[in-house]
Amino acid sequence: MCSPEPINCFPVLMNILSNTFLRLFNSTARFRVWSELFYTGESPQLQQYIFFGLFTYLLVLAAGLPPLFAMSNVEDYKVKSTSC
Repeated sequence: MCSPEPINCFPVLMNILSNTFLRLFNSTARFRVWSELFYTGESPQLQQYIFFGLFTYLLVLAAGLPPLFAMSNVEDYKVKSTSC
């Protein structure tokens, strides 16, 4: 029933248990559980928005990190600290 990866076993177990309890109570409803990390039925336009949003975020992050390292080096130079 389960693959060797434990992350896939829990959703399968929950699916089996929940459907068993539903059948015990004579219900016609059924649960469907899947263990995909992301929904793959997204539209291309949504994927494009997500891509450009993450790309913009990474550009801002890349622009902000080098000054952080430079300020650390300037502070070390001001207090004349050395590494052993």
